[in-house]
Amino acid sequence: MRAASQPLLSRVADSIYWMGRYIERAENVARFLGVNQNLMLDLPREYGGQWEPIVDTSGDRAIFHEHYGAGTEENVVQFLAFDLRNRNSICSCVLAARENARSVRETISSEMWEQINSLYLLVMEESRKPVEVLPEFCHQVRMACHLFQGVTDVTMSHNEAWHFIRLGTTLERADKTTRMLDVKYFILLPAVADVGTPYDDIQWAAVLKSVSGFEMYRKRYGRISPERIVEFLLLDGEFPRAVRHCIGLADQSLHAITGTPAGAFSCVSEQRIGLLRSELDYAQSEAVIKSGLHEFFDALEAKMNRIDECILGDFFVQSFATAQGSRTAP
Repeated sequence: MRAASQPLLSRVADSIYWMGRYIERAENVARFLGVNQNLMLDLPREYGGQWEPIVDTSGDRAIFHEHYGAGTEENVVQFLAFDLRNRNSICSCVLAARENARSVRETISSEMWEQINSLYLLVMEESRKPVEVLPEFCHQVRMACHLFQGVTDVTMSHNEAWHFIRLGTTLERADKTTRMLDVKYFILLPAVADVGTPYDDIQWAAVLKSVSGFEMYRKRYGRISPERIVEFLLLDGEFPRAVRHCIGLADQSLHAITGTPAGAFSCVSEQRIGLLRSELDYAQSEAVIKSGLHEFFDALEAKMNRIDECILGDFFVQSFATAQGSRTAP
């Protein structure tokens, strides 16, 4: 791979890696907001306080309470969609993705640059309006992010730069799927008595819809079952947003970047992602649930954050990575 082209500069690799992460993060936040608004229509009024848990999927509860206090729909939507003080809001992510894309114009295709600009203009225009058509806005953001990812795949050579984009995208996707499962399992339901009720089923279905997995899950398993949902979103090897599938793709891209044969490693990030991939390949959902889902998810999130830190150390200029440290996934 490296014989055909010069290795990327660390600055370029850093920018396109984070461009991929930010686009995926913006799409996920839009997905969570849109699905949650539809969920509120299906639940009784006493379940109306379930907007704030979405903030936990990005790990920003502290900064949310600092600036907003009450977890109302209006506050959560403003915070997660448009608040530039929140580095994980849709607006902040799109701005950061565009800035990273601008700095690597010579590496990405013109179609990619045009699409990310279109997404930027969409978000900026909507940020100046009252939030009255949230489902439409979230759908537009999702489709614009999907289009960017599709344009990337069909207009950019699948070289080292492309693999850095896929590496960032798949790690971000795996992280958000893990957080969504963790939030549902421990936060979303207001009482233990609600477990197993129709409302519980509605919320588990919303989790599947949050990752566009509802239809694929039903084709595989049929009825809603928390155990099978955890197995599907955590350990499935074929569903694009399952954690195991994402980590597998990230591992492939990392090896393509280094040129190291599969099953070997030449840097710390390859070693750590290989260990995580092996753990997920041989894990069983029953054993994971029995040992404690929250503990497993916490450990999984910590491992993915550590992989991200190792990638920064292995591939990006140290001084530059340190200056941009606030961009590390929460």
